[in-house]
Amino acid sequence: MRMEEFDIKNENLEFDETAPARSNVTVEQLNKFLKKDDTLIFYGGEPLLEMQKIQEIMDFFGDKLHYRIQTNGLLLDRLPLQYLHKIRKILVSLDGNQQRTNYNRGNGIYERVIQNLAKLREENYNGEIVARMTIAQEFPDVYEAVMNIIKLIDEGLIDSVHWQLDAGFYKSDFKENKFRRFITHYNESITKLINWWTAKMQEGKVYKIYPFIGITESLLKNEKTLMRCGAGYEGFAITTNGMISACPVTNGVKTFYVGDLNTPEKIKDMKVQGECLKCSYLNLCGGRCLYQNYAQLWPKIGNALICTSVRYLIDAVKEKQLIMQKLMDSKVISLCDFAYEKYFGPEIIP
Repeated sequence: MRMEEFDIKNENLEFDETAPARSNVTVEQLNKFLKKDDTLIFYGGEPLLEMQKIQEIMDFFGDKLHYRIQTNGLLLDRLPLQYLHKIRKILVSLDGNQQRTNYNRGNGIYERVIQNLAKLREENYNGEIVARMTIAQEFPDVYEAVMNIIKLIDEGLIDSVHWQLDAGFYKSDFKENKFRRFITHYNESITKLINWWTAKMQEGKVYKIYPFIGITESLLKNEKTLMRCGAGYEGFAITTNGMISACPVTNGVKTFYVGDLNTPEKIKDMKVQGECLKCSYLNLCGGRCLYQNYAQLWPKIGNALICTSVRYLIDAVKEKQLIMQKLMDSKVISLCDFAYEKYFGPEIIP
């Protein structure tokens, strides 16, 4: 997300007017920054618009790094295969079925993405392909959306799925009554989805639905968590002008700058603030979203409604914890079924 995509300049945020549209960061600067890390995620906007830059980076670092990408999927067929095969996790924008995806992203998008993924599998790509869904207020039924992705998982086209609620990110899109109705329907579909998910476990199958497996693993291991995506302490974004941001969504917002590539050793952590610190769910939620936490684009009632969906999701998983534990005790499933790589993109708290 670049600065011009924010629908209004917020008094809580300071924007960077100097960041160019295209990256001027060199591989040498990246190398200095990445000496303490081994994973690089290509993110945008749309990262494949900078295909030459991606190839330059991968040629420079070779097998020293683990590569991940978040993409709309439209240009996957244009990146040479030798590079695609080195990107072991691909997050691609699919919002469920054809109708939802095309409504959100444009006519014909779903078909083109599916075609590119099919071609990728035909070329023996065996890395993880994650369906990255946006749940918009017009389509609250996350059960229906996920089940359409489950069909693609069963066909071998997709491996896993996660979603994010399109809520709290723009000041102009909060309508209280509309969002209340959305939350009611959304929560109902969460119940339906988790009932289906745990029923499948009786057959020994744990589908990789990221919000569910992430919360489940924390509950089973009795782990506390910070921001689930790693923003502000584990995962950082590099802006087009070489600044280091606490989150890729905040590219071009000075408020979230925590350092720069010239002095990467001086990076500072950025933590959630405000009402989140008082919440009894914080150790499982982590704060949902660092950008939302600082920007506060929605009124308090809007943020509170978002939090009801988070608490409902966590409680829904908690209610199934005993069932899952019994299935593990009887070796129908195992704790390993809930393992996942953290901080490479999938939202655990939507």
